[in-house]
Amino acid sequence: LEHLVDSVLYFESDVGSRYRIVRATKNRFGPANELGFFAMTGAGLKEIRNPSAIFLARAPEPAAGSIVTVTREGGRPLLIELQALVDRMRFGAPRRIAQGLDANRVAMLLAVLNRHAGVSLQEHDVFVNVVGGIQITETAWDLPVVLALASSLTDKPLPISLVAFGEVGLTGEVRPVAYGDERLKEAQKQGFKVALVPKENAPRKPLEGLRVVPVMRVNEALGAADS
Repeated sequence: LEHLVDSVLYFESDVGSRYRIVRATKNRFGPANELGFFAMTGAGLKEIRNPSAIFLARAPEPAAGSIVTVTREGGRPLLIELQALVDRMRFGAPRRIAQGLDANRVAMLLAVLNRHAGVSLQEHDVFVNVVGGIQITETAWDLPVVLALASSLTDKPLPISLVAFGEVGLTGEVRPVAYGDERLKEAQKQGFKVALVPKENAPRKPLEGLRVVPVMRVNEALGAADS
């Protein structure tokens, strides 16, 4: 019956969470696929003007397997923490579990890591999670997930001031994503100091306070994250 109405809105939330995401999938008088972020209070819903702060409540000390990426939900860039855990397989076949991400794409990234970066996880269980319970449907999370997996495997934390985004291809190349400039400006606004991005997404002019490190290959990205 959606064709009978002017607007279709969905309220989404995790069980036990006080946060609500309002998603517009149809809007005759404005853009669709927009998101609104709200907190449920005793006085009703209250708008969250800086939703990135919800998903960036990280531990004060860097932790292995944790990284921040800049995704694009609706019409706005959004900073979200991704977490990866690599553990030695105990029995049976290795598990590949992803919350908030496409599990099949995670399996593809594991193959790319093995073939083009020399990082083998064939004897490890792999868990990947998007903090905050949001679903990410674009491919900009490829590069940060690869970095988080390598970080968890080596038990070496990534810098807490690092942000990363980029698509990873089957041949090991790091491909650009849409709205790169907007993503970098959002990271700059949130106080991040280093951004690891595809070479084609590097800005033409330097951004004050944000050092952009362009990469072209997965192995190059892993080396840049360690430096």
